[in-house]
Amino acid sequence: MIGAVTDPSPRRASGSLFGLAYGDALGKPTEFLTVAEIVGRYGPAGPRELAGDPALVTDDTQMALAVAWALHDAPDHTPAAVEPLLRRRFVEWSVSPDNDRAPGVTCLRACAELARGTRWQEATVAGSKGCGANMRVTPVGLLDVDLDTLAGLAQLQAGLTHGHPTGLAASELTAYAVRLLRDGAALADLPGLLTDRAREQRTTYRGDWLGDLWQRPGATSPEDFIARGWDECLDALGRLDAALAGPDDAGDPCRLTGEGWIAEEALATALLCALWHADDPVGALARGATTAGDSDSIAALAGAFVGAAYGMSAWPDGWSDRIEYADQLTALAARHD
Repeated sequence: MIGAVTDPSPRRASGSLFGLAYGDALGKPTEFLTVAEIVGRYGPAGPRELAGDPALVTDDTQMALAVAWALHDAPDHTPAAVEPLLRRRFVEWSVSPDNDRAPGVTCLRACAELARGTRWQEATVAGSKGCGANMRVTPVGLLDVDLDTLAGLAQLQAGLTHGHPTGLAASELTAYAVRLLRDGAALADLPGLLTDRAREQRTTYRGDWLGDLWQRPGATSPEDFIARGWDECLDALGRLDAALAGPDDAGDPCRLTGEGWIAEEALATALLCALWHADDPVGALARGATTAGDSDSIAALAGAFVGAAYGMSAWPDGWSDRIEYADQLTALAARHD
């Protein structure tokens, strides 16, 4: 069924970026519906066909493209080079007429401050760990950079809008998951690998990338600040392990790992959908879209993970011609396949 497992050239970057967009498009019409309403509309398997031509995506894909283009344009992957480009792309997205897909309040608030030229550590919404921090980080995981640079880039792009340490940590884990899968790690091994990473990085504050972001009420040191984020991610990964220890009951995965409105839950629930449907990539997207939570973000991340694992042949023929922003997705992925 998954031809990419034996494909000598699986195009994993394309699989991941297009998978993100496909999941986003399938979850777009279900985001604010109950599971009963989704099942009533699409049947118990959930949405498995792209709707429309083009099939429209949400701000999740739009902001992932903003990150990807900022990285594409950067002369090097350093904080000084990347931050102004992320700022410009985020602000351009925020005022674009295409930004009409129920964008997150946190992103809009932070982008308004970034547009004024506010220092990003002050422009960010300090208390927000919404999934907007990691719904857009997939392009970082596709870069050929060392792990310290990957971590710094993932946390920086999150921090421009979401200043909570859990948003930073979950974004790093999401990018790291994409990297691992792109490099050939098995989906089944991912929870353990991510747990190991979280424990290893628990007190690593990346001051060269984050500056004085840690100086918030209640934080006694940079290490204390960032450890809070990693601890919450470890809790979410623990719930993921508990869910995987039992059988799939065909119910809403959000009951086990959270509704995905916040960063660590979006990561855990997307992974749960991907792992429960590792042999059925479209099923992983449909499962993410059939939830009572942030269905488009959960399905988008599930698509990014499954696509990175199996490449473009995981997805139905013809979808790549129908998804919105197909030209941009193709151009950006081609640099990394």
